[in-house]
Amino acid sequence: MVITGIIAKKRNYPKERKYSFKETVKVSIDAFLGLLTMVIIIGGVVSGVFIATESAAVAVVYAFIITFFVYREIPLKEIKSILLNALKTLAMVMSLIAAASAFGYLLAFLRIPQKATNLLLTLSNNRIVLLLLINMLLLLLGTIMDMAPLIIICTPILYPVVVGALGMNPVQFGVMMILNLAIGLCTPPVGSALFVGCAIGKISIEKVTKSMIPFYFAMITVLLMITFIPQLTLAIPSLMK
Repeated sequence: MVITGIIAKKRNYPKERKYSFKETVKVSIDAFLGLLTMVIIIGGVVSGVFIATESAAVAVVYAFIITFFVYREIPLKEIKSILLNALKTLAMVMSLIAAASAFGYLLAFLRIPQKATNLLLTLSNNRIVLLLLINMLLLLLGTIMDMAPLIIICTPILYPVVVGALGMNPVQFGVMMILNLAIGLCTPPVGSALFVGCAIGKISIEKVTKSMIPFYFAMITVLLMITFIPQLTLAIPSLMK
């Protein structure tokens, strides 16, 4: 948010007019059915009603009904072009994930992550240095592999080291790992989220990556804060005990 505010101020982006309370309530009511899509996805997974993939499918069906039969802002005849555009984006992303999964299989078969971890542990006994090295390892792997296989491969390798040897809380370790891999999702060359955004926005990877540089610094700063300030990730869980 800070980076976005600075860029908007520097580039003198136009400001929207202020909305009255009455207008805000009206807009919120109009958007209520659309916002329920997030409730279906997050609430369905958290409550255990369905898995993440199933929640996505249910949300798509719900969004289709709300868009075409409730809001009616898009004519039904546009469905063909919408599906075609979605298919193009999906084909690109799935091809990327397939290549990354194959590469991940080779890395796992050759035990590269485990060898890299063992190498890091031989470099230093200092907790701070080890955590920085582990973050660097996860960031590097996140740029060349997809998130799902990395979680499966790296968790059993790093968990005993970070939680057992270094004494990090498991919740903090989980947040740290996911944030590392999430940064990888928007980092070339295998940033699936980056590719999806560029496909939708019809803009080149090079141009977006250059504009993303200030945000990378912000994400790395947050990552370091989460790594070395346990209260940021443990404050809310500690209240739920």
